[in-house]
Amino acid sequence: MPESKERRGRCLCGAVKIIARNVSHEVGACHCAMCRRWSSGPFMATDCGTDVEIEGEENVSIFDSSPWAERGFCNKCGSNLFYRLKETREYQMAVGLFDDAEGLVFTSQVFIDEKPAFYGFENETKDLTGAEIFAMYGPSE
Repeated sequence: MPESKERRGRCLCGAVKIIARNVSHEVGACHCAMCRRWSSGPFMATDCGTDVEIEGEENVSIFDSSPWAERGFCNKCGSNLFYRLKETREYQMAVGLFDDAEGLVFTSQVFIDEKPAFYGFENETKDLTGAEIFAMYGPSE
């Protein structure tokens, strides 16, 4: 299975179109409180690196959600688009935006300790707690 490929997608209304050239085949779910409030469930995303082209960028609003990351959404239809790291400009794109889901595999869940009891996935995934994520990627103090 290829490590990454180009994928195209769009928001619900089509005002924002995405071309991501290095989309990972791995999909992850984030159960943190912010992602659940943002998407009314886990945020399902895939790593797209930095080679992302956005058509209709004037329709993208950015929310500064933490000291290290920001979230983008379509300001016309409200579709969640991405979670982006400020320092590296790496995108975690909402996987539902892409026209083609072929070859995608659900591999990980983060902030598993914040997942509410009312839903669950059957897939076997690598599960990390919030503390484990911050230890791996969080800002150094």
